[in-house]
Amino acid sequence: MAPVATTDSSSSSNGAANGIAQRKAEARVLINPFYSPDSSADDKDDNYPYAQYKPKFPDVHWAPLEEFPVTDRGLRADPSKKNLLSAATKIKHLTPAIGTILKGVDLRQLSEAQKDELALLVAERGVVFFRDQEIDIHGQLDLARHFGRLHKHATTPIPRNGLEEVHVVYNDHARKPDPQAFSKLELWHTDVSYELQPPGTTSLKVITGPEFGGDTLWSSGYAVYSSLSPGFQKYLEGLTALHSAVAQAEGSRAAGLTVRREPIESVHPVVRVHPVTGWKSVYVNHGFTRRIIGVPKAESNAILQFLFHQFSENPDFQARFHWKPNSVAIWDNRVVNHTATFDFWPQTRHALRATPHGERPISVADFEAQTGRQAQDRLVALNLADNQAKDTGNGPKTYND
Repeated sequence: MAPVATTDSSSSSNGAANGIAQRKAEARVLINPFYSPDSSADDKDDNYPYAQYKPKFPDVHWAPLEEFPVTDRGLRADPSKKNLLSAATKIKHLTPAIGTILKGVDLRQLSEAQKDELALLVAERGVVFFRDQEIDIHGQLDLARHFGRLHKHATTPIPRNGLEEVHVVYNDHARKPDPQAFSKLELWHTDVSYELQPPGTTSLKVITGPEFGGDTLWSSGYAVYSSLSPGFQKYLEGLTALHSAVAQAEGSRAAGLTVRREPIESVHPVVRVHPVTGWKSVYVNHGFTRRIIGVPKAESNAILQFLFHQFSENPDFQARFHWKPNSVAIWDNRVVNHTATFDFWPQTRHALRATPHGERPISVADFEAQTGRQAQDRLVALNLADNQAKDTGNGPKTYND
């Protein structure tokens, strides 16, 4: 779907500009740290071993992003993932729906085939975790580039050493969160979903972490879709929604920071299809999805609030990970929402993210028209595959088509 225009060259673009102005007026940016970074929140300890990766907000300006072709590396993977999985000493699924830990894999040593299979595994499981990884930020960026062109965030901090493609997550005792200022529901999001080509296979490495607290939770858009009634699934497949960067940009401006690229608003399908798995995923998030296009406001609000709560409140759809230094999570931003717990103050939590762009989100109808493949409900597809694997040809059939 095309982005909403932000110029004044037509009546439609005037409408888009007016919409952005309205969302600027409505944005409650000053009370939500998700949108309003605190550039002064730093303990000023330059002897900290990772001081070069502390947050910096450069006063620079970047041109708008333009669309470019993307071919997902998971499409090249061996479906059995034998090269990657044979290198692991242990494979542990956290839940049936989402999350896998791979032990014994060194991310610095992955072959091209193993990287492709990792992209496929992440697409299938939503998020994959690794412990005790010595990969540095340059290796992390190189790995991320294997999955796609890297995104540069328009408002959040980069490291002091100037690596513009790195997103810094940093909190220490100088910043005490105020849990009364915002609802934790508001913190669930998929990264920069307002971009024309939002992120795909994304990695985060924690370099300093608290002894306890500071966990991250992921919630599966595949599982949310599978939980819905067939009629509601079909209804959502025909809808699109507006994703907006406006509140995030206004939050940065309210904090006195430079917005390095002007905010964009894009329209994406409410149900998108992953280009590799062919599975359908609900693609909305509280952080950036503002309204459903073409339906009454009350209907839009009701649908979005229902879906937001499914992501945030149904534990069957979620995996929770406790970080330790040198832990790495690699997740697929196309098919999961995530959030962090802010329960570790006054300890320090410091992480670095590398974020490749994915394709423009594709609807069920467009996926099937363009690929000739039938988009599937993940749970139905896995049950069908399981039944086929168990079918010896004898006895009653457990599946009828």
